[in-house]
Amino acid sequence: MGYPPGPCKFMCDQSLLHHGFAPYRTLGSCFERLAMVFPLVLIMGVAAVQAQAAPPAPLQHIGRAFMSPMGEPFYGRTQGEDGLTVWFAQADRNHDGFLTVDEMRDDAQRFYEELDANHDGEIDPDEITHYEVVVAPQFRVRSYVSAQSMPGGDQQVHYDDESGAGRFSLLKIPEPVASADSNFNRGVSADEFASSAAARFKLLDVNRSGRLTLPQLEDIRHAATSVANNKRGSQSQTGPSDNPTSAEYGRSSRPQ
Repeated sequence: MGYPPGPCKFMCDQSLLHHGFAPYRTLGSCFERLAMVFPLVLIMGVAAVQAQAAPPAPLQHIGRAFMSPMGEPFYGRTQGEDGLTVWFAQADRNHDGFLTVDEMRDDAQRFYEELDANHDGEIDPDEITHYEVVVAPQFRVRSYVSAQSMPGGDQQVHYDDESGAGRFSLLKIPEPVASADSNFNRGVSADEFASSAAARFKLLDVNRSGRLTLPQLEDIRHAATSVANNKRGSQSQTGPSDNPTSAEYGRSSRPQ
């Protein structure tokens, strides 16, 4: 009796199956084929899942990294260019070379709308986590601990959390987005973000002129970087960087 052709239909006569019989040699051949094919299908399925779950490769940036006063990451577009320059050019909407408090608030609003992914008028805890993990993971603050020997054998421990943020920022604000939550309800409203932008503008406007220039911010940037690099080795020293009225890191060294 012949068997119908075709891949693995048990290739057996139905009447034999009704009587409890089957051509074992043919069934065995089918199972052998399945045994060879199944691992391949399983491997291909696992590979497909892994490919979907794999995070995207990080972008390769050319210029120097910078974190804006509101926490947005920027990078230089060419080798040696500072992300500060890129941010300033964007925030200076009328391109007159000066940054006003209104322009800084407008730039903060633009960034706020990007962070408020569900557009419900609040940056909620999940969106803050997304900011910290996805938007700006490379800007996470690293805390350093150092100890200083005191008279009598005691040790004074110093905790410093600006060494990480200070290399990228103008202000000593470890987490610029979450810190805008002024009422501590674990969410940031648009009004809170705008108020924080105005307050941070005031900190940066050390000359109280009502406007910021790129050279002024570059001076603050240079001072911030210097303080961050030296802080770990000189925890006991104090100086202009400890004065909150001097943009956290020291007044401009340029002639006024």
